[in-house]
Amino acid sequence: MLLVEDSRMFTAALKSGLEAAHGLEVMPCASLAALREAVEGHDGEFCLAVLDLNLPDAPNCEALDYVISKNIAAIVFTGSFNNRTREEILSRNVVDCVIKSQPESIGHLIAVVDRALINVRTSVLLIDSDAASRAELFTRLQQQQFCVTAADCGAQALRMLDASDNFDVVITDIALSDMTAYTLLTEIRQRHGEDTLGVIALAATQDRQHAARFLHSGGTEFIQKPFLPEEFNSRVFQVANIQKRIQALHNIAARDYLTDIYNRRYFFQTGPRLVEQCLRRGETTSIAILDIDHFKRLNDTYGHEVGDLVLKAVAKRLRMLVGEEHLLARLGGEEFGVLFNGLDVPAANVFCETLRAEIAEAKILADDEELSITVSIGLARIEGPEAFDNYLNAADQFLYMAKYDGRNRIVSELTVLKSMAS
Repeated sequence: MLLVEDSRMFTAALKSGLEAAHGLEVMPCASLAALREAVEGHDGEFCLAVLDLNLPDAPNCEALDYVISKNIAAIVFTGSFNNRTREEILSRNVVDCVIKSQPESIGHLIAVVDRALINVRTSVLLIDSDAASRAELFTRLQQQQFCVTAADCGAQALRMLDASDNFDVVITDIALSDMTAYTLLTEIRQRHGEDTLGVIALAATQDRQHAARFLHSGGTEFIQKPFLPEEFNSRVFQVANIQKRIQALHNIAARDYLTDIYNRRYFFQTGPRLVEQCLRRGETTSIAILDIDHFKRLNDTYGHEVGDLVLKAVAKRLRMLVGEEHLLARLGGEEFGVLFNGLDVPAANVFCETLRAEIAEAKILADDEELSITVSIGLARIEGPEAFDNYLNAADQFLYMAKYDGRNRIVSELTVLKSMAS
């Protein structure tokens, strides 16, 4: 992060405060010349700049012009300020302006930096059927460093949400071309859960019942138009901040304590929604259960510490191979589940064969001895809406057959049919 400030007192206080609060590496620059040298010497490495408007070699905002030209987010920290200047500066695509002369200015500035860092990690889906309004809000959100994607109707937004888990906040106009924000909110909550996304509605109405109804229906925030820019920025940031905290808590609760992959609880919470999304897209998908072969014998022979080492090694290998596209979890003991995102049984069978072979080839070092581990896999098709347990039970039946047939193999309806044919 850049700190462009010619006052030694402010530079020392801000550098210390920002590095302590955010763990950032702060590069101070006392002049426009030093700023140019820093940027040119570290091309593309700076995400944010805090800068004074007036420097000894740049008395007329030249430093701000330079930072903006390099696409670096800017926070202005200045003593030369009035309402007119503030409006002019905020119109130039800066994150915010902080006045030096206020007693709490350093604390305020650190809070603004915190907001910018949270915003840059927040993905917003903006939905507005009015092109001019959508463009204006899109620019405002980008100015605040949000990662923004726009949709012009509710149906398009729902398709985007089904196709990606990366969104954190949804901002929608109350009246879309194809549905109301209330209908959209109901669909979002049914498909993605009660707190996976923060949902904000915007409305040009004086009827307070809209706000009460939207919040009562599970909305997160309601903003009336016209709004002050700072009000809008603050309300959206608060939703983003709370959402990030909720996500952090969910992530802790969703992880298996030993292997650090998802746990059984998360698998059963998220799995049905993933299946529903696949079926809604008209895709057949599949589910697999993997079991480490002879795990009890391994525990009895080498002890539970080595058993835990094997579980962590297998989980690490699976996580690397499965990636983020599919849902991987430890279901309990030595069993792991994989819910595939849109892979039918033939494609999933090929994928599982890669998993089986990679684990069989890997060597796990325990007590100076190399251990070879194999897994058995049961793979079942998902082609229609059923209870999630039914899918898992079908995969479990195929896993039992894989164990019975000699282990270190995959059994699915595909392999059963091939066996019967031969």
